[in-house]
Amino acid sequence: MASKGNWTKSLFLGLWAVLNFSRKLFFNIIFLVLFVGLIVALSQDNDPMKVNNNSALMLSLTGTLVIEKEGVDPFEQFLQDAFGQESDNPEMLVREVVKVIENAKQDRRITAMILDLNGLAGGGLDKLRTVAMAIEDFKTSGKPVYAIGDYFTQSQYYLAAHADHVYMNPMGALLIEGFGRYGMYYKDMLEKLKITTHIFRVGTYKSAVEPFMRNDMSEAAKQANQLWLDTYWEQYKQDIAAARGFDVNNFDETLGELVEKFNNAGGNFAQYAVDHQWVDALKTREEVRLELSEVVGTGDNPLGINITAYRTYSNVVNAPLPVPESNLSKVAVVVAKGTILNGTQKAGTIGGDSTAQLLRKARLDDNVKAVVLQIDSPGGSSFASEIIRQEVLELKNAGKPVVVSMSTYAASGGYWIAANADKIFASPSTITGSIGVFGMFMTYENTLDYLGIHNDGVGSTEMAGLSPLRPLAPEFGQLLQRSVESSYHDFISLVANAREMELTQVDGIAQGRVWIGEDALELGLVDELGTLSDAINSAAEFAELEQYDTFYVQRSLSPQELFWKEFFGQAFGVVGKWQFAETDSALVDMVKSVVSELDNVRKLNDPMGVYVLCMQCKVE
Repeated sequence: MASKGNWTKSLFLGLWAVLNFSRKLFFNIIFLVLFVGLIVALSQDNDPMKVNNNSALMLSLTGTLVIEKEGVDPFEQFLQDAFGQESDNPEMLVREVVKVIENAKQDRRITAMILDLNGLAGGGLDKLRTVAMAIEDFKTSGKPVYAIGDYFTQSQYYLAAHADHVYMNPMGALLIEGFGRYGMYYKDMLEKLKITTHIFRVGTYKSAVEPFMRNDMSEAAKQANQLWLDTYWEQYKQDIAAARGFDVNNFDETLGELVEKFNNAGGNFAQYAVDHQWVDALKTREEVRLELSEVVGTGDNPLGINITAYRTYSNVVNAPLPVPESNLSKVAVVVAKGTILNGTQKAGTIGGDSTAQLLRKARLDDNVKAVVLQIDSPGGSSFASEIIRQEVLELKNAGKPVVVSMSTYAASGGYWIAANADKIFASPSTITGSIGVFGMFMTYENTLDYLGIHNDGVGSTEMAGLSPLRPLAPEFGQLLQRSVESSYHDFISLVANAREMELTQVDGIAQGRVWIGEDALELGLVDELGTLSDAINSAAEFAELEQYDTFYVQRSLSPQELFWKEFFGQAFGVVGKWQFAETDSALVDMVKSVVSELDNVRKLNDPMGVYVLCMQCKVE
């Protein structure tokens, strides 16, 4: 009895020790946060949200333009802000950038805009075009726009071309190289690792699995990719030519042409850019500073001119203030961005359950009269895609029209979830279609055998013991191939029914082939070329709404998530940033790319291993 009492006493003492340690740790963390925040707050500008009078908006864009940011753990975000660490892949919401530009147009304190595009990583021609349209609209106010830079990438130049004045450093460079689709192929590597890859697919052009079964791109894939890449390139040229006012043929498309013109420019990339009217003038940083100071005056900052920083202005314009609830009917926007995976996923990735829940949330909200599904996805799990499509049908059954707005991609599974909408809008440069299905199953029996590891046992049936550690039975392979064929038939059937087309007609434009927005319109895969605003207006028309509000449907946070979001959100406001140098290596980037691509495959989690995914849709 005494022994039992001692054991109980020890248990409670142990639990108390754990609780006491946790309590001290928790409050020590809070103390540390407040202490660091206090020190940083005392050392910073007392008025960080100030918008300077008669200043130029310094539109410094860093990262990739997206329609939805990747979900980040609040504590991880706090640590990044506290120690000045930028995200490995910083992102900017297109709608926030546009809102900043629209407000600056009307703001009397802002008299000019400077495009600082050095950190812009791109994001797709449709998103660049949306920002460019906002810049063009800003110019109608009579306020000048300057684009300054030492170097311009192809994506950066797309925006720079819409400025009134494009200046480049005399030692700078600009080279517009066009668009390509090149990727890694792993057949030999998998064979060296003795990994057996089982491929099941339908579609002549369904090239998603080619990297795992070939060492090069097939001729069918080259043919299909060349078609949409040429159109994509033509759109880029037309947009730039219109913005700069020169001929659409003012681009080099062969190395021979480039070398000849480069030699004529004295072997100088900067002069080459001036000769071709891509930039207006070559100016040193001091020459640029002197010109801009005459426009907006001088300022106490590294540039020496009177500016309002983009981040400062964005914090003012996009401040997370509570919005008063109105009595107006609403058009809800549900964002579906990223690869489609099964289950619940964080923002920036489409989850079969989580995205369906957003649509359901809009369906059950009596104030919501119509829904716009904004898609930026190459596809993914066929099962998850179907779960989302079913929720689209439920919305329509509830009498709420659904309009799709396609962004950079709405291919494969991205098209699957779009097909049943009342109307589909695409950008002229949207990459869509890719109506095809594949399955992939890797087994490692030969790898294990090479390492001296063997797998054996017994089962009650021939089906028992299915594992990637064992060879795949030919009969099971037949089952998977038949399943993929059935899924393909389901895919083209739902498209035929939704788009009121013949099955043979859909099959003729399917087969996994990728189409660009302009061609998709001619083929009947989309109804109209337009923007997100066009889709919202169309949804309102379907619902017969003359006055309405628009809002984005967000996932509801749990009480725990709300607490940490609020707690660390307060810390964000007072913790400063210190910049650390980053190393850059082509070899490291290549390794990261390979690891990233293989990791993307690892994340695929369809219950049956059947996918509607366009892995070859990325533009480079």
